Amino acid sequence: MNPKLLLLGLLYFVQGMPYGLQSSLLPIYLRTAGLSFTKISLTKALYFPWILKVLWAPFVDQFGSKKKWLLLSMSGLALTCLISATLSPETNFAPVALILLLMNFWASVQDIAVDGIAVQLLRSEEVGYGNTVQVVGYKLGSVLAGGGLLAVMDVVGWSFLFVFLSAIYCTVILYSWGSPELNMLSKICSNEQKTKISSLNPWRILQELLSVPGTLWTLIFVLVYKLGEQGATSMFPLFLLDNGMSATELGLWNGMVAMGFSIIGSSIGGILLSIYGAFSLMKTFFVMRLGGLAFQTFLLFVFNSNSWLMKGAAILSISLQHFIGGLITTLTFTVMMHCSQNADEQIQATHYSFLATLEVMGKLTFSALAGLIVDWIGFPASFFLFIILSTAAVVHVFKAQVTGR
Repeated sequence: MNPKLLLLGLLYFVQGMPYGLQSSLLPIYLRTAGLSFTKISLTKALYFPWILKVLWAPFVDQFGSKKKWLLLSMSGLALTCLISATLSPETNFAPVALILLLMNFWASVQDIAVDGIAVQLLRSEEVGYGNTVQVVGYKLGSVLAGGGLLAVMDVVGWSFLFVFLSAIYCTVILYSWGSPELNMLSKICSNEQKTKISSLNPWRILQELLSVPGTLWTLIFVLVYKLGEQGATSMFPLFLLDNGMSATELGLWNGMVAMGFSIIGSSIGGILLSIYGAFSLMKTFFVMRLGGLAFQTFLLFVFNSNSWLMKGAAILSISLQHFIGGLITTLTFTVMMHCSQNADEQIQATHYSFLATLEVMGKLTFSALAGLIVDWIGFPASFFLFIILSTAAVVHVFKAQVTGR
């Protein structure tokens, strides 16, 4: 395997662990403890550092090498995992929440460093494969920390879980320290350090980011492309939990099997990118996603946990949505990286982080509101809203060809 792709896959793998932990394991754990959908959705506020990461992205771009920031951030993640292992969420929920918030801060710094490394390492013809590795690696990390650890958490316990995650971070730190690719990149960047811009004026930086060709269309796209899907993927498992499926079943089918389909979708997306254009593929997959959402909406009216047929249909719908979501995610990050490569090299990592921040902001904001919407208007009306939002994303994708983006 290409050593650059192997390195990026490993880095994105560990980057996905905090997300899987908090998106898959934590909601099921809290719902089992009896919390409302609204309170569970509000825990998405722990992702707040991901929205703010664009504020410290210029510092990662301008000061020190990406390798130094990478090692610093992963060391912070290893330390926060060890601290979390000494706490109990049942009796120390506030301190645990604070540690998870700090974990997201370090993960956001790592994300900036890794994205900057990817933008600089990958040649134009490698971007499609690079983004496949990025998405697949990230999701594998999410599967491990979310579905995998949720399935065995009753056996191994909270403390062992976080000691295990810390050990993984330490292993990757050692690998990254001796990576020839990172060492070579650090030397190149140190030679160019004097040529970097000295201004950290936020307004000037924003003007530079928005002036990059294709940024405006891409900005709107990353804000809206996942809204309907995000609402459905976060709420449908909780609907199943409330209607007879167990947390163990959901850990297996939603946390592992469905995520496996997502990884397959992401991998196939990378292969298709080498044959077809990103936007022609997007139009097809976005329409397919509408069909999957309609199927899940239908199941809300007929689901019965005592029927194996209904359980199978629910699992099929989750797997289908994750498969299509994986396809779309790979295409999206490829479009984002191509857009960032149009930027001046001095601001490429900041530009990519800017787009990635908006991508997270769109998903996170709606995830935080999805539970409130379900508590307010119920599951059926909420899913009709998700379909409307997904339709708006389809319109924006079709508009790209008309405007020439």
